[in-house]
Amino acid sequence: MSNLKVAFFDAKPYDTDSFNELNREYGFTIKYFKFHLTPDNVVLAQGYDAVIIFVNDTVDASMIMKLKEYGVKLIALRSAGFNNVDLKAALNNIRVVRVPSYSPHAIAEHTVALMLTLNRKVHRAYFRTRDTNFALNGLLGFDMHGKTAGVIGTGRIGRVLVKILRGFGMEVLLTDNYPDSAFTAETGARYVSLEELYRRSDIISLNCPLTKETEYMINSESIGMMKKGVMLINTGRGKLIRTADLIEGLKSGQIGSAGLDVYEEESQFFFEDLSDRVLADDVLARLLTFNNVIITSHQGFFTREAIHNIAETTLKNIDDFFAGRKLENEVCFKCSSMPVGKKPEKESCVSCSN
Repeated sequence: MSNLKVAFFDAKPYDTDSFNELNREYGFTIKYFKFHLTPDNVVLAQGYDAVIIFVNDTVDASMIMKLKEYGVKLIALRSAGFNNVDLKAALNNIRVVRVPSYSPHAIAEHTVALMLTLNRKVHRAYFRTRDTNFALNGLLGFDMHGKTAGVIGTGRIGRVLVKILRGFGMEVLLTDNYPDSAFTAETGARYVSLEELYRRSDIISLNCPLTKETEYMINSESIGMMKKGVMLINTGRGKLIRTADLIEGLKSGQIGSAGLDVYEEESQFFFEDLSDRVLADDVLARLLTFNNVIITSHQGFFTREAIHNIAETTLKNIDDFFAGRKLENEVCFKCSSMPVGKKPEKESCVSCSN
């Protein structure tokens, strides 16, 4: 359906290149906007059939109704997460699709890159040698072989991560609401309680979705259960960690190091060049002062393969919707309210095509 008009928000050069190349097959008319979709500019979606948004475009109930009023029939998330869209408001008003899996390898590998960099202080060594300082003091790391890693969440990303860590010769402890005995038999990893994972792990990686149950799961209480000097990695969602409590843990030494690809207030900062401004977020500024903290700006997904897959799946989602085909990647309020791993009791959800 080449006459379809699509409004694309928060477009970066790499998005434009990837989508334009793959759009040759579909022939959609895509208008790229460099800025986020907000209540102030939602009127720009008027006359478009669909909008494509990313993780920092927040679409609340009032915006849902505005988009519907303007004729938008589909919200296409070019991300796996959908917590930035009010699905309850979208129900029976606008359909929502996403990209559930673009490259679990990309994020799992970035997770390990953060672990290795923090452990062997590669970031500090890089700046030292640029200044012709070749001393090793302060750069002591540890063998990952024989250590214990805790992986919270064994979805696609978590499973890839487990296999990599097992390749290092690590003991791997798992926590998930729906344990998979076949996976543990295959990998040699083991499901344990969250408390045991906190207590025994030398490194903890967060690879679970953001839900009401997991919001701020890393807080002063859970940090207190962990090994002193534990390494904490978050490539999931920023609000899995209460940042103020993380800072206290870092100051006390309870948290030995932290690798963060996400941050709870990242929507104001990540994906933008703010190098010519004063950083207004005091909490983020404080985190950046720790030499045992590495922050990357939601970079984990950013590989050639993932960018290609995101564009390919997003365009197919749009084409499937307007062609009346089954939407394999639709999300709706009723389905998303069910516990992870559960399916609707009927063969399909009455509110969407799942």
